[in-house]
Amino acid sequence: MKAFNSTYLGTTRAWWAVLVVGILMVICGFAYWFWPQAGYAIASQIFGWLLLLTGIVQLCVSSGPHRGRGWGWWLAGGVINIFIGFMLVRSILLSEEVFPYFLAMLFIFWGVEALISACYRQGKYWWLGIINGILLLLIGFFFMEAGWVSDMLMVSFLTSIAFIYWGFSLAIGSYELRPVEE
Repeated sequence: MKAFNSTYLGTTRAWWAVLVVGILMVICGFAYWFWPQAGYAIASQIFGWLLLLTGIVQLCVSSGPHRGRGWGWWLAGGVINIFIGFMLVRSILLSEEVFPYFLAMLFIFWGVEALISACYRQGKYWWLGIINGILLLLIGFFFMEAGWVSDMLMVSFLTSIAFIYWGFSLAIGSYELRPVEE
């Protein structure tokens, strides 16, 4: 018999898909860190495709039969990720112009989501959600500032940091999604 793990995000048998996306994000982040000459346009395209993939995974998790209390956040995040990912992959010129603003909006949403979900978490590590939310908000505001001053070097650096941070967050968070067997 399966016990329901009452975490904020719920449980799913597809937790490994979130882990795979996290690992891919970390690999892409380090690749962009070490080879920034790959270009600004390529980074926006890779980020767009990974956002599409993550959005699809989030929609699948939110529509699963064992979704938890926070399934609405997964649904909203999936729709936002798919929208932003689609906007980034459909036009390279558009993605180069609005890339920092889309990422700023995305990271600010994730920061607010992390802060709110930290309030509902129980256990001794609930405060890590608050730290995660604050860091995500800071990354979002830095992306907003980088887009405003059109500093491509800062956007490139922030993009690689965002890939790595987001990947580690997804990989670590995927273990909370595993169903508990009894």
